[in-house]
Amino acid sequence: MRHPPPAAPGRCRAAGPPRRATEACPGRRTARGIPRGGSWAGMGKRRSGRELLRSLSKKQKKHLREFGEEHPFYDKVSGRPEATQICELSEDSDKSSAESDSETEVEQVSVYHKLLATLKTSPESESEEEEDESESEEAGESEAEVDSEGSQETGEADGGEEDKNDVPEEEAATDTAEQTLGQEQDDGADTSCDPRHGVIEEFTDVKHESEFSLETNFMEEESGDCNADTRDSSSSQAFSEDPFKQHMDKELEGKEIEKMSTLPKTSSQSQWPRLGQLTFSSTLEKHKTLKADKEVDVKQLYLHKPLESTWPKVNKQFLSSVNKPSDSPFTPLQRELFCIMNTYRDLFYPERNALTNGEEIRHAYCLHALNHVLKANAQVLSNNAKRRDRKPGSDTDDYRDQGLTRPKVLIIVPFRECALRIVHIFINLLEVNDKKKIDVSNKKRFKGEFGSDPEEKPPNLKRPEDYEAVFAGNIDDHFRIGVAILQKSMRLYAPFYSSDIIIASPLGMRTVIGAEGEKKRDFDFLSSIEILIVDQADIYLMQNWEHVLHLMKHINLLPLDSHGVDFSRVRMLNLNNWSKYYRQTLLFSALLDPQINSVFNKHCFNYVGQVAVRNVPLVGSISHVVVQLPHVFRRLEAESVTSVIDARFQFFIDKVLPEYRDAIMSHTLIYVPSYFDYVRLRNYFKKEDLNFTHICEYTKKAAVCRARRFFLKGEKQFLLFTERFHFYKRYTIKGIRNLIFYELPTYSHFYSEICNMMKATDNGVDATWTCTVLYSKYDAQKLAAVVGIDRTAQMLQSKKNVHLFVTGENE
Repeated sequence: MRHPPPAAPGRCRAAGPPRRATEACPGRRTARGIPRGGSWAGMGKRRSGRELLRSLSKKQKKHLREFGEEHPFYDKVSGRPEATQICELSEDSDKSSAESDSETEVEQVSVYHKLLATLKTSPESESEEEEDESESEEAGESEAEVDSEGSQETGEADGGEEDKNDVPEEEAATDTAEQTLGQEQDDGADTSCDPRHGVIEEFTDVKHESEFSLETNFMEEESGDCNADTRDSSSSQAFSEDPFKQHMDKELEGKEIEKMSTLPKTSSQSQWPRLGQLTFSSTLEKHKTLKADKEVDVKQLYLHKPLESTWPKVNKQFLSSVNKPSDSPFTPLQRELFCIMNTYRDLFYPERNALTNGEEIRHAYCLHALNHVLKANAQVLSNNAKRRDRKPGSDTDDYRDQGLTRPKVLIIVPFRECALRIVHIFINLLEVNDKKKIDVSNKKRFKGEFGSDPEEKPPNLKRPEDYEAVFAGNIDDHFRIGVAILQKSMRLYAPFYSSDIIIASPLGMRTVIGAEGEKKRDFDFLSSIEILIVDQADIYLMQNWEHVLHLMKHINLLPLDSHGVDFSRVRMLNLNNWSKYYRQTLLFSALLDPQINSVFNKHCFNYVGQVAVRNVPLVGSISHVVVQLPHVFRRLEAESVTSVIDARFQFFIDKVLPEYRDAIMSHTLIYVPSYFDYVRLRNYFKKEDLNFTHICEYTKKAAVCRARRFFLKGEKQFLLFTERFHFYKRYTIKGIRNLIFYELPTYSHFYSEICNMMKATDNGVDATWTCTVLYSKYDAQKLAAVVGIDRTAQMLQSKKNVHLFVTGENE
């Protein structure tokens, strides 16, 4: 599948490295070269059998596989003419394998079918031939590419070896989820898919509609576990204390809604052992600050019955080996996070790390999302039975238990590998033991489309550990999938209006939501989302943040169509268009950023309130710089956030750039986080006829090699370098003597990474190394992440330039 580079302004495509092609669906064959619905004339006698297969050349075998017959050129023609044979084709000759595999043909098998059978019985030889052909094609392409580039270096260490990596490195450890799904047998579901299409069409499976319909199933059809859960919840006191019931059954008044819409939020601070400094904010005064529980009993969390027994097993990998069975099944981080999640408050946690706590957090929010869905569906099924057994003519509003549409949970993740892991966690949480396996529909197709092929792993190039953790597995960023969960069964690729959980990427949601004026667009399925989980929000800054904003504008709106809903079962909060005041938003990021903060502050309206982790960095990433060089932080003045862009550009061309125009200040790399600023600087450099080269996320591989070579040899004085290129490639740029940060990097550790590239330069010019950083008072968060909170306070109070000198690992 194609994967263009990150989207420029106005483009819909997200940024990212090339994606892997989605695997073609197994068994999808059609009778090619034969008129549909007509007749087929025999063109001479065909040889058959394994002897014939061995005697064929590669071209003959390829023609046989594609057209189901030998090429007429190779026919043995006898001296006398033969009568033409007419065979009638079945009407289903061009259907997908899902239908053809299940039906038996009654027609007499022709000779070319026998030949196809011999091909099917020898997959090893076929795969070997395909590999030989693909290898020869790739070799030809690579030779053509080398010939066309011509001027590309052959001995440069930084231009040859690393540029072969057009796809980020994968982790071998990520195969666990795929192995689990791979052990499942094929359930015979529809596998019709076309990998040529970038947009995955929504799946429609009429076969499973009634099985997974909430309206046609009843609680007593489930196994004893849910019956036990119903009996346990029969106690009105225990049932009323359930956080799910307390949150969803709360009936707000119009005055409270008006208060939340107009009045500012009141906030309070609290210190928790693991999360640190928390800020609680709410418009309704009666909600008090939450306190951390030192110990959590699973029974007090009101988990749905199966999850009480499966969670300790699933989460065992994160617990200490010395833990006793009586100890908490949560890690300290999970315990405090789930304590907040279970109260249905909005949560913003900006300290997610793919290397350390990323999987812990993923397991915690998967438990919360699945617990919410199981409780909501159990309530609907229980009310179905009550409505069925009620007396004729009786009418009551006690059964309002649904939204305007069925989807309840929306999980936004950046890559397909993340969706694969989430579904894997769901399956493990629903399986009580090895004997009680849940039925997962379409799991084979899911593994093929969301898994990764170990053979596609790129060369073992040296990359930082965080890079390998983020870009592990299938890194396609255009996908969406509906998941329906009912009665110990899971249905993947469920239609959105029949799904409980939707897992998607921002780009996947953007293409289905569409834009105003487009004919084909749909966002009604987002009308009744009760839990929104946005994981790894920082990566969307490197893709296309506009997709996230577009999604937030279309969530919890009144649907344009009823979609067959029973309005007597719809909650009043949905009918009043108050869904956004009940929606819980969980936002996880690796950093604090104004754009992420804006989403949390402006698009989260939960009546229970919001909780944000606000820890300040005591030590900045500058302490990880290992080379000795002076750091000069130059402050620029701006009247507002909107004017800082122009003020920074004017400050750079008036006061900074003139100091580097001299030929002595060669080998100057200018690090530019924003693509808009990069284009502006590139146009200015061209206008001024400066000796420069440039690398961005759109630069082709050959041009990148040339730019790096020119910069290393000093043929180009300046190198414009974008942050998103560094995020997706992490190439080592050699030859840097002077470094200018046009703006502080989004990721604080990028500062030390770029500075440490200087150690790759010849030792003879160490004394001339310089590093200049431009900042304003609006860069306080980024500045604190680089130099620490104490220095940040001093630098913001003083209007003078700050000179720092790093002597090694520590300042």
